[in-house]
Amino acid sequence: MAVIEKIPLKQRNLVKEITLDMAENMGLIAKRCFTNATRATDRFHVQKLASEALQEIRIK
Repeated sequence: MAVIEKIPLKQRNLVKEITLDMAENMGLIAKRCFTNATRATDRFHVQKLASEALQEIRIK
């Protein structure tokens, strides 16, 4: 956060959307540093989680 906070708030407020993985800490950083941005989970991580869950069901 300290590195991101070196970017002036005026510039950070211009960010409209942030794509994140599913790590809670990254979501918290995005929420605090880019208050105007919409946060979205990236497709790769959602797809990976779904594939792993499906594989578990198949094995059972």
